[in-house]
Amino acid sequence: MSNPESFIDEVTDEVRRDKLFAAFRKYGWIGIALVVLTVGGAAYNEWHKASQRDAARAFGDALLAGMEAETPEARRTALAAVPASGEKAAVLNLLLASDPVEDRAATLAALEAVAQDATLPDLWRDLATLRRVIVQGTEAPLADRRAALEPLAQPGRSFRPLAAEQLAYLLVEEGKTAEAITALQALVADQEAPGGLRSRASQMIVALGGELAQG
Repeated sequence: MSNPESFIDEVTDEVRRDKLFAAFRKYGWIGIALVVLTVGGAAYNEWHKASQRDAARAFGDALLAGMEAETPEARRTALAAVPASGEKAAVLNLLLASDPVEDRAATLAALEAVAQDATLPDLWRDLATLRRVIVQGTEAPLADRRAALEPLAQPGRSFRPLAAEQLAYLLVEEGKTAEAITALQALVADQEAPGGLRSRASQMIVALGGELAQG
């Protein structure tokens, strides 16, 4: 029985090989395509990452070169010539807004461009709005400044403590001293507030005649 069985096994193996080769001829291109796509995708990712690094480096170098210009006018001209879009444009406009004393109009225009750009993350827009309110100062109506700051002071916003500090100063400006002291005391106790902010709040509380919590 061994010879017939051996013969049958050999025939079965041949049939399996024939089916395998037929399947490979019919569907083997799929495997090859997957290999090509995998290798090609990895190569593209590496190229894309390298391109992004090169672009970020070039952008940073251009910003540094612009910031090193000798005069504010030359600095603004150099920065304005740097091509940028998206979040890079936000960074560029925030740098263009760094000379409020030298060019107040250009500073406010740059901040407004960032604050009103709905395509940007809240981080950039909030920062621009906060900076714009500070630069405007009392030239802007108090109600407008409060309306701009209140959304920024909500839980979860990136600059919540800074916006809350500015809102406390608006209370001082309105003459609501007791309310201002209460708001500042909350900031002193706020563990999310930076140390410098809490220090400023403490000094303002004392200046307003309030008391610091003992602890």
